[in-house]
Amino acid sequence: MIKDKYKVTNWPAYNEGLKQRGSLTLWIDAGIASHWNQESENKRGGQKIYSALAIESCLVLRKVYHLPLRQTEGFIKSIFGLMKILVPVPCYTTLCRRSNGLTVNLAAPKSIITDIVVDSTGLKVMVKANGKFANTVQANTAPG
Repeated sequence: MIKDKYKVTNWPAYNEGLKQRGSLTLWIDAGIASHWNQESENKRGGQKIYSALAIESCLVLRKVYHLPLRQTEGFIKSIFGLMKILVPVPCYTTLCRRSNGLTVNLAAPKSIITDIVVDSTGLKVMVKANGKFANTVQANTAPG
């Protein structure tokens, strides 16, 4: 079977389309620091340092970019460094341990995710279609 060839007639628009294909906007609220750390629990044993929001955020970025845990830690550190957000980043061992209790399911295909929003209300993954945000999908993280 012979594959049809697509003839490009508008090279500048085609080039811009290819560049936009790799575009992702990451929205992080400056007030996220108050929700980043785990509330202390009066239980025996080691206490959790990072909230579920912090772990979910890291795991969603890991899934979108297909990153190993160590690179996820470095990626988040570099983002926070560039944005001058002064919060500690979970190390890869913490991400590994806490990811066992969470399953991150993105309700949209990774190829059409355009924005990731992290604010005081939680973590949201935005999908844009036809120039508008077609739907906003809550990152579905379930225990187990």
